[in-house]
Amino acid sequence: MTERPLSPHLQIYKWQITMALSILHRATGVALSIGLFVMTWWLMAAAMGPEAYQNFRDIASSPLGLIVLAGWSFALFFHTCSGIRHIVMDMGKLFTIPEIYKGGYTVIIAAVVLTLAFWIAVVGA
Repeated sequence: MTERPLSPHLQIYKWQITMALSILHRATGVALSIGLFVMTWWLMAAAMGPEAYQNFRDIASSPLGLIVLAGWSFALFFHTCSGIRHIVMDMGKLFTIPEIYKGGYTVIIAAVVLTLAFWIAVVGA
């Protein structure tokens, strides 16, 4: 007889977009919270003077810094789009299986498009 977990978990369920979106929504919420420390650092550096601000800019504009900032901006757009989807669901919409999948893919596409548009605007400015 095989020992089964007391409650089904990730190794039992087949991966679906709804599961991935739920996990990603929570993960982006955590990433946004952690990103607030970077924003705090940015504001403190600006308040401390040109040298401190230049140090922040040097780190933020490094390849790793840009990856972190791009990831944080994606987290912001994804979490916002996913939150809007949840509000729509709270209104009693998007409950059929096709609507759930369409809404999920819309969130992913919107987050990617908004992130790209944001970075194109930032780099182009």
